Amino acid sequence: MIFNSFNFIVLFPFIFLLYYAIPAGHGRARNLFLLAVSYLLYVQWKPAYALVLLGVTAVTWLAALLLEKTRHPKRMLAAGVVLALLPLFLFKYLGFAGEAIGQALALAGLQFQLSGLNWAIPVGISFFTLQALGYLWDVYYGRQEAERDFLTYALFVSFFPCILAGPINRASLVIPQLKRLRPCLDYTKAVEGLRMLLWGMFMKVVVADRVALYVDTVFGSYVNYTGMTCLVASLLYSVQIYADFAGYSLMAIGVGRVFGIELAENFRRPYFAVSVTDFWHRWHISLSTWLRDCIYIPLGGSRCAKLRCYWNILVTFLVSGIWHGASWTFIAWGLLHGISQVIEKMLGQQKCSYGWLGRTVKTAVTFLLVTFAWIFFRMPTLGDACNVVARILDTSLPKTVYSPGGTATLYMLLAVGTMVVKDTVEEAFGEARLPFHSGRRVVRWASYLAVLVLILLCGVFSSDQFIYANF
Repeated sequence: MIFNSFNFIVLFPFIFLLYYAIPAGHGRARNLFLLAVSYLLYVQWKPAYALVLLGVTAVTWLAALLLEKTRHPKRMLAAGVVLALLPLFLFKYLGFAGEAIGQALALAGLQFQLSGLNWAIPVGISFFTLQALGYLWDVYYGRQEAERDFLTYALFVSFFPCILAGPINRASLVIPQLKRLRPCLDYTKAVEGLRMLLWGMFMKVVVADRVALYVDTVFGSYVNYTGMTCLVASLLYSVQIYADFAGYSLMAIGVGRVFGIELAENFRRPYFAVSVTDFWHRWHISLSTWLRDCIYIPLGGSRCAKLRCYWNILVTFLVSGIWHGASWTFIAWGLLHGISQVIEKMLGQQKCSYGWLGRTVKTAVTFLLVTFAWIFFRMPTLGDACNVVARILDTSLPKTVYSPGGTATLYMLLAVGTMVVKDTVEEAFGEARLPFHSGRRVVRWASYLAVLVLILLCGVFSSDQFIYANF
């Protein structure tokens, strides 16, 4: 469900009321209700997509049960992984693989063409596939007992707040909650959830979608604008993708909390990171945790020779790039992050021990490195990304300076400034110092009202999609 859509605003109160109308002692009935809601909301995109979701769920559930019984767990794990990944490969990567093979054969004068199914990618397939595979890996390594109840497991994979764009939850976090009896209504959790939902909405429609008006205009025809304009657009894209994805994650976690279900933390003010390594401890935490446990550690992690450790890092972030999309730009983006971390590890710069001034400098350098990599993430081709970088570096080009207008600029600065102040206060002093968490009720409600007014005044409501929903 798109959280900033009219459908969500209308349906969510009814889902909430019907869920809590089921007595607290009927936990299975509540789970069945949430499972039905999750699938009904999912089929609104395309009914056939639900078959893919159900297939991945059934394959990994059955494979996990067989893992505990078979004498050849590695073979069973491999079979489960291949079958679960098959839909993802067919829909998302087949076309890219065919194109790459065709380009390689063209060098030898041969023709080859293979069409993919990237025009019909099931919504959220990357997220629910990784979540199911993470469960399978946990069962294989003994970190999680195989779940016998298919309906509980199916709800874990398809829970509607996070199926579209995460977080990628661990079974050890969510499944025990689904099996416990939840109270009629946990008032504290519900208030926290609604608070997160409100701030996530602000980040999405006020910050991300407002900034997107500038970014999309400039990057859509970057050849017409000055290097400084392209630089500003690059910096703002860093803001846009953070506000968009972190905003979605906050709303997903908030909705889950309203139903009494805790979901995985996904962001922790990533642009205050002092290194690219630290950035990945704060950005898309559920994915970086998955990559660590399912790719990096099985490859050997850091408990091996230095060169092998560096190789493990590069492979892990190559996988991260490929997961984000079937394009050379995503591969380049992943490798840039991997190379940066290898260099940091070689120089011993993963952490900061230079005082507040050193921390400030390292934070700024990390932000610029991440922003540079985002250019490759954002542009459709490697050529476009390199051209944008070249344009930024060439200040002699006499092109147009883009100005969105006084009112639009004011709204954008107000939106970004509010988010930066909030994150700075939270990073420096903790969330307890924020008005949202004030001990005085009048301050809390005044802050809620102020954010709501900003959403209505500055929000852009024509954009109904989240960036990471495309992955």
